[in-house]
Amino acid sequence: MYSDEDGELAVRIARAVVEGLVQHTKFPLPKVPQSFSEKSGVFVTLTTHPGDALRGCIGYPEPIMPLIDAIKDSAVSAASRDPRFPPVKPEELRTIKVEVSLLTPPTEIMVNKPSDLTKQVKVGEDGLIVQRGLARGLLLPQVPVEWSWDAEEFLCQTCLKAGLMPDAWLQQGTKVFKFQAEVFSEDEPGGAVRRRTLSEEHGSCSRG
Repeated sequence: MYSDEDGELAVRIARAVVEGLVQHTKFPLPKVPQSFSEKSGVFVTLTTHPGDALRGCIGYPEPIMPLIDAIKDSAVSAASRDPRFPPVKPEELRTIKVEVSLLTPPTEIMVNKPSDLTKQVKVGEDGLIVQRGLARGLLLPQVPVEWSWDAEEFLCQTCLKAGLMPDAWLQQGTKVFKFQAEVFSEDEPGGAVRRRTLSEEHGSCSRG
């Protein structure tokens, strides 16, 4: 469990790295707490403002390196290595929001039959990884909330992200993993950082 201060620090570090990369300058990074030296999965997401269109999203689902290093590397990749987008340009920085998702380790969902998977997926709480052979796709917990998907649609869309047919999660041999994330996002480019409460956002979307 990370504090709001930890989350704000993670976002500030990610923004500093992105700005330093794009502007070819070095920003002094702040001192970080001990928790940032522990291994953790993380994703850095860049979106345009206004509009919230995706501009880059890269990260590490597994805790393979210290959090501080994972944040820095993911920030560089989101700004320059996402194959879906060209590298971020300096003039874009004032219109880009930074979001950091701090992940729990993924765990495989074990069920008696694949159709039971929908009962084990909680929209507004879980992120998903679908793996079949060499194909692998991941969607963060905030994605189904933003698109108002139910658990079944979430599973189908994660399969599509992996390059599979949408019903691949129903086939024997397909593995589905879930994880949770603490999500911290800028309200506006370089602005205040807040913790996103996905369960509340999901409830609001459901009622709306």
